[in-house]
Amino acid sequence: MAESETGERNEAESKAVTSLFASFQEYLSSDQEIREEIRTVTRELEQSAREILAVLQAVHQTPNPEVVKRICDKSRHMFSTVKSQYKNLMEKIPVGQYYRFCDHWRFVSQRFAFLGAFILYLESERLITRQELAEMLGVQVDRSTSDGFHIDLDDFLTGLLLLANELSRFAVNSVTAADYGRPFRIAAFVAELDAGFRLLNLKNDSLRKKFDGLKYDLKKIEEVVYDLTIRGLKPASAVTETT
Repeated sequence: MAESETGERNEAESKAVTSLFASFQEYLSSDQEIREEIRTVTRELEQSAREILAVLQAVHQTPNPEVVKRICDKSRHMFSTVKSQYKNLMEKIPVGQYYRFCDHWRFVSQRFAFLGAFILYLESERLITRQELAEMLGVQVDRSTSDGFHIDLDDFLTGLLLLANELSRFAVNSVTAADYGRPFRIAAFVAELDAGFRLLNLKNDSLRKKFDGLKYDLKKIEEVVYDLTIRGLKPASAVTETT
């Protein structure tokens, strides 16, 4: 009788363990399915980012304001697709689990922060806000709800640092295109950006390393400005602004 009870108990324990691990497998399978769906949408976002960047690269070839405006208009129009892709991504995220999966789209969000900032700079030569970026992407500014899909501040700041790097290249190409006034305006803008970042006590190692690169971007732009000045190519408008 005792042996029979022991056998039944062992069998029950075995079934309990099997059931427990079956539930684990179900959870893992569900998690893997969610991650695969997220990766699929993320790849679509990455492709959109590459396409928008390809369009924006044309500004390096000409300083013509009309051409730059057409490029910006086309790029903004392409963001309508990005909005729908982010909406699709939001629908894949289980309620309250934003930070569990956010590493999947962190890089591409940084790229879009850069692209949005570059477009706005080309349009009005000013710094984009998180609110303006969020509107371009169709997401929230902050995590105002438990499942709020938003732009992390670190990702937004990383995008601004990528902008500074792009502007250092733009300053050089502006000189090649005989647009001698633009490097001076870029220098003033990036200097203000650098001053703003210096007000932050950055703890994020990745962001801190990117911020360290800002001084090299600023130095590169300042060298362009210096060369233009000593060659007597500093526009009168730039002289007036600095006096």
